[in-house]
Amino acid sequence: MATQTSEDRISERLELTPEEARLLKEGTLTDREIQARPRDFYRAMRHGDPIHFDEKLGSWLVTRHEDISAIQSDPVTFSVKHGYSEQQARGMREEFEAYLREHGGGYFPDAIMSDPPYHTRIRKLMENAFTAHRVKELEPRITAVVHEVIADAIAKGGDTCDAVRDIAIPVTIRVIVEQLGLDHGMEDKISRWSVAVTAQIGAMQSRETMLENAAQIAELQNYLIAKMKEKEAHPTEDMISDLVHAEVTNEDGTKEKLTFEEAVSLCRAVLIAGNDTTATAIGNLFYVLTTKPGMAELLESVVDDDRQLNRFIEEHLRNEPPVRALSRMTTREVTVNGTTIPAHAHMLLVYGSGNDDETVFPEPRKFDIERKNLGRHVAFGGGPHRCIGLALARMEVKVAAREIVKQMKNIKLAIPESEITYTPTVATRTIESLPITFETR
Repeated sequence: MATQTSEDRISERLELTPEEARLLKEGTLTDREIQARPRDFYRAMRHGDPIHFDEKLGSWLVTRHEDISAIQSDPVTFSVKHGYSEQQARGMREEFEAYLREHGGGYFPDAIMSDPPYHTRIRKLMENAFTAHRVKELEPRITAVVHEVIADAIAKGGDTCDAVRDIAIPVTIRVIVEQLGLDHGMEDKISRWSVAVTAQIGAMQSRETMLENAAQIAELQNYLIAKMKEKEAHPTEDMISDLVHAEVTNEDGTKEKLTFEEAVSLCRAVLIAGNDTTATAIGNLFYVLTTKPGMAELLESVVDDDRQLNRFIEEHLRNEPPVRALSRMTTREVTVNGTTIPAHAHMLLVYGSGNDDETVFPEPRKFDIERKNLGRHVAFGGGPHRCIGLALARMEVKVAAREIVKQMKNIKLAIPESEITYTPTVATRTIESLPITFETR
């Protein structure tokens, strides 16, 4: 079956405004301006070409909530393993792998970004570390960490600070450092490592920046390998010790340990995923509190009501999802929403667009904590690959919101909103820096 062109598909959809038609013809997710302000582009795709081929990116962009959900529920046709592998260091993967083999202790494929049945085995192991009960037990310590970080930012800056660099990033790094059992005082290194790992799936690297990032990842892996060997000999109460000594129960009842490669991969994944996207969500929280009228007052009104605060956080994650898009690859020719996609085609599930889909969330730009279908947002993905650390991420953002209200008031942007810059990547929508002013409570 011949693949439809964009023009064929667009002619069958809703009538587009001239600006939407222009965006569909000229727009690309690699455009820094569209990355910073993507919603018009998302809307144009949903209305005119919901499964849109981005020629500059070389990927099919899936933009409707219904289609994203259907694809996530079919890991056989839409492979995470191959989608992630294809996205990693795109066009330079062989050189990237060779660099890590030579300088970083080896190349370790991401075990969690895999397909069933192998993924089922890995997922079952990881779920033990992220149960709701275990996360609930962490709340007092997470609260203490967030309180200390915000208090330190206030003490250092008086009435000014950078909400991303002084609060969001240090909070999430300190939490994950404690959970993994890493060394304290590594905020700068872990921040650099996180940027480098995320850049590999961001599709925005030159060869020079790929090699610079590969050097950072090599440093990260060498550090983790040394720490894992230390925990193997002398285990402590932390997640690295858990992973190094973990046993996996197979379907036939036999048990086996994780391989060394799997353990390195999972430690790396927890470290990076455990702080990068959550820091983005907290940075985005400061963004909406300083730029959206009434948001600070709404947060103050619900902060002491646990149920309402939970709903506030859930609507925030729908409204400003930290993950922009994640990869899949077709294992056969398939038709999705009237569009035929060839076998071995790279796809991006655009979560930011799915959460903005007005057919699922009426008035999607309205911040409404009383939405009856809040749980349908796709900020954490869905299906077998739904984010395994979502309970911890929710907890951190919730605690951050509570502590912001307790310690700060009258928070304002210290720069024009137009000067806010975002990390150049298609994977996340991460604010690089957010200078603010405030008063201390």
